[in-house]
Amino acid sequence: MKWLLLLALVVLSECSVFKIPLVKKKSLRQNLIENGKLKEFMKTHKYNLGSKYIREAATLVSDQPLQNYLDTEYFGTIGIGTPAQDFTVIFDTGSSNLWVPSVYCSSEACTNHNRFNPQDSSTYEATSETLSITYGTGSMTGILGYDTVEVGGISDTNQIFGLSETEPGSFLYYAPFDGILGLAYPSISSSGATPVFDNIWDQGLVSQDLFSVYLSSNEESGSVVMFGGIDSSYYSGSLNWVPVSVEGYWQITVDSITMNGESIACSDGCQAIVDTGTSLLAGPTTAISNIQSYIGASEDSSGEEVISCSSIDSLPDIVFTINGVQYPVPPSAYILQSDDVCSSGFEGMDVSTSSGDLWILGDVFIRQYFTVFDRANNQIGLAPVA
Repeated sequence: MKWLLLLALVVLSECSVFKIPLVKKKSLRQNLIENGKLKEFMKTHKYNLGSKYIREAATLVSDQPLQNYLDTEYFGTIGIGTPAQDFTVIFDTGSSNLWVPSVYCSSEACTNHNRFNPQDSSTYEATSETLSITYGTGSMTGILGYDTVEVGGISDTNQIFGLSETEPGSFLYYAPFDGILGLAYPSISSSGATPVFDNIWDQGLVSQDLFSVYLSSNEESGSVVMFGGIDSSYYSGSLNWVPVSVEGYWQITVDSITMNGESIACSDGCQAIVDTGTSLLAGPTTAISNIQSYIGASEDSSGEEVISCSSIDSLPDIVFTINGVQYPVPPSAYILQSDDVCSSGFEGMDVSTSSGDLWILGDVFIRQYFTVFDRANNQIGLAPVA
């Protein structure tokens, strides 16, 4: 089964993730908010969450934990409405809308997932707007409404979100999550809906205009998305910053992709997106086909690119050079092992944009590198996981 997930290809959408500060102390933060100084204060003291003073000013101190499902999907639980109705959602940096199944949904996919009921929420506000999103795998249509969203300990009021009416096909029926919470830029949000993280930041509910992601390996626990902060305990060395090249997806420029010092793809540079909602490392089909040959992968009867498990000890790193810094991905990361079967962590997918065909640095890459998505400075921070 192809494990590539949730890249919005047509209308696109989504946003979100987050960390809350350590001491719930209203005085300093409240004074800053009341005097309109909070954002200015946080910009002046950015990236210094080690300071007790900054933590007190930020007040929020709580991570949004994510469950690692078979190293293919990472999702967490949020609440929508008053009282809160719980939903598991993918925190997806490859789209920008929040949506969940609803009682209005007629698709089979909704029958075995939690469904939002507006009549059970005293804070729900209906709209006449509609929503339609197509992902790399799966799609949905529905309506838009407003309600309070509880995420990572934060109460995000007046949040616009989608209530699905149709979820065609089988993918979402078998999905272990209910909906999707998009964390990309507002420009790719379907129907112009304000993404969750933008709404959280606009309300002054986080300390910095950024969020961070750590994805665990080998189905271990501990995966997290941190809204408004950076936790250095998750990575080693220092963060390297990469400018965002297009503010839609979290899109960056890759200098080259090499193996043993030789170019195997992207020799003249290429565009890539850092996407928590995609399981694998994806790229143009011709380039990926060449990489599969380099690592000795071949297609089996089910269409899966399989490889000998013994290759893990003999194959070299595949190195992504980004903004002059090398980011090696070892064979232990790009070869996925399940029981005695090993498969390639690369997949061909042609995603054409005005800036060329996109590469997708999905979970296979992100598991190796703690990632900061910095909206304030339109850049991505990367550092090897600790």
